[in-house]
Amino acid sequence: MAGTSLRSRVASGWARAESTLSRLLLLAVFVVGLIAQFVKPVGDALEGKAYIGGALLSLVGYVLYSEVQRLNTAHEAQREMTETLRDMIERLSSSQQPGAGAQVTPEALVEKFREALRDGEEVDFAVIGFTGETFAPPLKQLLGSLPRNSDRKVNVRVLVPDFAQEIQVPGLIRADGKVTDAVGFRRYLVQQISGYEAELKRMKGRMQHHGQGRLSIEFRVMHMSPSLKLYLINSDQVFEGIYDKIELRPDEYSSDVREGDQLLDLIGHDSLLTHWHRDDGRRAREIIDRRRTFFDTLWNAAHGLPANSLTGDPNGSSAAS
Repeated sequence: MAGTSLRSRVASGWARAESTLSRLLLLAVFVVGLIAQFVKPVGDALEGKAYIGGALLSLVGYVLYSEVQRLNTAHEAQREMTETLRDMIERLSSSQQPGAGAQVTPEALVEKFREALRDGEEVDFAVIGFTGETFAPPLKQLLGSLPRNSDRKVNVRVLVPDFAQEIQVPGLIRADGKVTDAVGFRRYLVQQISGYEAELKRMKGRMQHHGQGRLSIEFRVMHMSPSLKLYLINSDQVFEGIYDKIELRPDEYSSDVREGDQLLDLIGHDSLLTHWHRDDGRRAREIIDRRRTFFDTLWNAAHGLPANSLTGDPNGSSAAS
């Protein structure tokens, strides 16, 4: 540290001395040239001294070069300082942005859907949910009320649990307090998901007929419990939450209900969602990119909607009714 400080002081001192010496030499050249114009012996003495002139020109060139280097160094330092300040401001704005990570209602989510459809010609919705109940019906209404725009493209991807397979949440709590698979309820959920998919797909022909654009709809499934709610609008916004309410009620979906059985269901239609927007700062952008990667990874590994059959049904019942 001491050596570095000494070198810095020496470099700083030499820079000041060099500047002063250069100015003195240039001043001396100016004075001698001025005297030579009016004092003939001095003019005669300098006449024909080509080497002196060349040396003086070299000195002038050196001084000009040094000044250019100093200006370049100052400009580079100013640029680095500007970048540092910009990074600091961005970090502060990302940590203090009042809208970053705000808690919003499902109604606010629907309004963002409306804005995206109204303002964009190519809109992508990516969803992870329970059955699509809080997403499909509002989206269907929004699509039906769109103004004419034959260039509009709307791409919808919905990932839901695979209720064609045995699962415990949602499930059936027996009299002993332990959870098991609720086959009848799963049958109902499969029908519900298929219905939402069919309703949205019917909008494809209606939108083309009314000149509202092109619609792409795809549902996929993965064997998982429906705990997460995730909604992505293009690459700009994310809404996320959980199904944070458990409801215990009689099982009205099975014919072989035993006394004391209770259906364990998840409720999240009124759950608050955390909203992230790309303009909310660096942290928001990082979260959006991570959620997009998370969704795309699951989506690529998921399967199409299953055929109308269920596993775990002791009566071999079909999902279709």
